[in-house]
Amino acid sequence: MKIDAWIREGLDRAVEDARLSEEIGFDGAWNSEAKSDAFLGLVLAAEHTQRIQLGSSIAVAFSRSPMNVAYQAMDLQRYSQGRFVLGLGPQIRPHIEDRFSMTWSKPAARMKDFVAALRSIWHSWATGEKLDHRGEFYRHTLMTPNFVPPAVPDSAPKIYLAGVGPKMLRVAAEAADGLFVHPFLTERYLHDVLLPTVAAHRLEDDAPLELALSPFVALDENDFEAVRTKMSFYGSTPAYRPVLEAHGWGDLQTDLNALSKQNRWGEMPALITDDMVYTMCSVGDEKQVAADLKRRYDGVVQRIRFNRPGDQVGPVRFAGLVDALRAVE
Repeated sequence: MKIDAWIREGLDRAVEDARLSEEIGFDGAWNSEAKSDAFLGLVLAAEHTQRIQLGSSIAVAFSRSPMNVAYQAMDLQRYSQGRFVLGLGPQIRPHIEDRFSMTWSKPAARMKDFVAALRSIWHSWATGEKLDHRGEFYRHTLMTPNFVPPAVPDSAPKIYLAGVGPKMLRVAAEAADGLFVHPFLTERYLHDVLLPTVAAHRLEDDAPLELALSPFVALDENDFEAVRTKMSFYGSTPAYRPVLEAHGWGDLQTDLNALSKQNRWGEMPALITDDMVYTMCSVGDEKQVAADLKRRYDGVVQRIRFNRPGDQVGPVRFAGLVDALRAVE
């Protein structure tokens, strides 16, 4: 099981966090896209590291064209000497339509077409064959030599997709190299819904789908309360209701959603019980958390990132936890 780090958002932190991630011994480092661009910081991270894999977790697909992403991803793959992983997610409808002013429809089918378009573009660049992608949502049929990137790498970047519900899990199983498993997750949902869905739709001839999980961890009381708050935020979103329903907690999503629409965010964490936090979060000192993570996920997921929501913390925060997890492997 590979252990990955978070790169905090903002260009001013990318170099420090990437360097420290490599020095501490992480296998990879990922950034996110909430308050800054997903790709720019990874250029700096690639420049100042030599070993670790680097990726976006996630870049918002539907705010972009597949052609835009194809160029950016291939630039990063070439510049990092093959260490880049392209992580994509759909976001949710209000953000795509009202924040990005882009089109939202059939997100699972659209994401599958997006990935197919990327692979068609990269194939055309690598082989010189005519570009001819004609999908339900994206059409790419023009590529002249003047627009083919120089020195196309031998291998295209791997593509990881974010998914929670059955439809997007199926897309990841059918079209992607890896799946970002959302931190709003329980062992029951992982084993009863996620893994069977992936197994049912992954072709036998394909390489196994790589699972990358960012589980909640709490090393102290502040961490514990930060996880509670984040769970209340995620739990208000209809897309994550199936996780709650797996435990008979579906009505909680209705209550959290109602409070969020009234802008009563401060009242939402109180609806998350301690038992709910323990169900989703590994809690204790570094040795206890490491042992619990191994118990929950060893042999099930291929990559793991420690998730302490709230105030952003750099890789050093988890240096001891990396050592503790290595010690129990």
